[in-house]
Amino acid sequence: MNTRRVGAVYEKKAGAFLESQGLTILQYNFRNRYGEIDIVARDLETTVFVEVKYRKDVGKGLPEEAVDYRKQAKICRVADYYRMQHHMGDFVPVRFDVVAVCGREIRWYRNAFEYRKPYGR
Repeated sequence: MNTRRVGAVYEKKAGAFLESQGLTILQYNFRNRYGEIDIVARDLETTVFVEVKYRKDVGKGLPEEAVDYRKQAKICRVADYYRMQHHMGDFVPVRFDVVAVCGREIRWYRNAFEYRKPYGR
């Protein structure tokens, strides 16, 4: 299986996990020219932008370590576009989560990072 297909499988598993925790999945793979957000979900009144990272083992490091400052800024830029496209005002609460899948273990980091000003702005 290629990496995109593997990623899609684990994004669906992460989505099912989040639903079991009470979140509602709004969309998978929201894309624009700036990048992609793996999962957009709702947790009560909060819109949650979720990055899913998978590693079969820790040989290349923990999956959550791959969500560095640059990746966070990219996610925030795509989230800004999503919010604009869906007419979400500045007062709609948002959160940035990371779901790390390593082997069969799933770790959910709620509010994994704060909003980062995207590069080039």
